[in-house]
Amino acid sequence: MIHVNCNVCSCDDWRVRYAATADNTSGLEVDAFRCTCSGYGAHQQIVQCRNCGHVYANPRWESDELLDAYTAVEDETYVLERAGRERTFAHHLKHLEKYTGPGEGRPLLDVGAYIGIFVEVASANGWQALGVEPSAWATGVAQDMGLPVFQGTLEAPTLNDRRFDVITMWDVIEHMDNPAAEIAKARDLLIPGGILAIHTMDVDSLTARLMGRRWPWFMDMHIEYFSQGTLKRLLRDQGMEVLWSGIQGRYLSLGYLASRVSGLSRTLGRVVGAIVREAGLTNRAIPVNFGDLFTVYARRPRLE
Repeated sequence: MIHVNCNVCSCDDWRVRYAATADNTSGLEVDAFRCTCSGYGAHQQIVQCRNCGHVYANPRWESDELLDAYTAVEDETYVLERAGRERTFAHHLKHLEKYTGPGEGRPLLDVGAYIGIFVEVASANGWQALGVEPSAWATGVAQDMGLPVFQGTLEAPTLNDRRFDVITMWDVIEHMDNPAAEIAKARDLLIPGGILAIHTMDVDSLTARLMGRRWPWFMDMHIEYFSQGTLKRLLRDQGMEVLWSGIQGRYLSLGYLASRVSGLSRTLGRVVGAIVREAGLTNRAIPVNFGDLFTVYARRPRLE
């Protein structure tokens, strides 16, 4: 494991916010990097920069180890939550189009596309959507469905010489070893005036502050914990113009929500799961918003 500086201001002056709770004696566990992993509360040491206030995991796994984990990870549970994710992405896209305008065949890139649900939703709404995803399993699932999702990152050869009107990162930046560098790469792939949308957890939200170390998003696979303020600063530092920032929740099926509750309390999860199954509501998707998830839209300047 390695020590890192703050990815927002590059400062190496921090205080420990929460001590490590993850067991590192057996090395990096690939299952801890599944999107649907319920390993809440198991994390590396979490620190806060004394200069800018950014929160991040330090020390942490090396970048090559992280990429290898995301390349190898498989997550069948994610497939089972398709209905909730489709509604979530349709809702997000509708709001995003207030700033981008309609698709009308324009190119869009989804970074960390996983099994391609957002690519599918965007394509159905008129975008020429493309996805990149490091997981070999997830990429295979997407391609088996005929979706244009390619294995890799923002450095994938398939992106050479391409430019996009819109780039999206849904629940991705918190996993990135160097988010500043990834935003810079995304900026270079945008046309002048193109828009980058980033959705992530808000470590400065009321929910996060009230729950403290019990906040469920403190997990081994999350290494960067942004607030709306620190993410907007990072975007501006990379030459982007922030257009909008605000809270956005999601839709979850009741069955999947019960499984998430189990990650916090097995007993409560079993009770909730039994009630949902008996009522025949396992696949019913409902809006969920605890105020600790947010989205930022930023634009590459038209004149440079």
